[in-house]
Amino acid sequence: MPEIRIEPATSDRFDDLQHALSGGGDGRGCQCQWWTLRNVEWEATTLDGRADLLHDETTTDPVPGLIAYVDDEPAGWVRVGARPGFARLRHSRVIAPHSPTSWDDPAEWSVNCFVVRKEHRRQGLTPALLDAAIAFARDHGARAIEAYPIDTAVTKKSSNDLYTGVLSVFEAAGFHEVARPKPHLVIVRLELGA
Repeated sequence: MPEIRIEPATSDRFDDLQHALSGGGDGRGCQCQWWTLRNVEWEATTLDGRADLLHDETTTDPVPGLIAYVDDEPAGWVRVGARPGFARLRHSRVIAPHSPTSWDDPAEWSVNCFVVRKEHRRQGLTPALLDAAIAFARDHGARAIEAYPIDTAVTKKSSNDLYTGVLSVFEAAGFHEVARPKPHLVIVRLELGA
């Protein structure tokens, strides 16, 4: 069995984060900025600009997410943070109207992006990253976590289109459905307590 460990994406691990993002899907090009920028801002950025934004985030407390390592190789990433920092989510016509709580509350968090390198898929990294994201959010004062997974029982998607996660993984971690804006798109929540 490979050894899996998960660490905060701090600035000294930025090269590891880049490696994790570059092994499949759109992570390298997106630099996990899709949810943080409104469309006009997104269109105005370059790949280098998005990488600079992500690097700046790794110098903050809390950091923007977590890196999974398999046998010391960076293998995956999850973005987790307070919802007020996700401008695209806040203004989404699909997601925002169905969220049951205020977008201004810093105790409301979101898990909204996973990347797992192709060679490390089907090893349980996504559930491990989600469990670590839950613990990270709790440790940083989150009262609840919201996510936007795909229900693969309704539609089949390519691995690249599952970056927000799969419903069954969230359900196994204790999240419950609060809305279904589209047949395949589910909003789920996990209450963490006061």
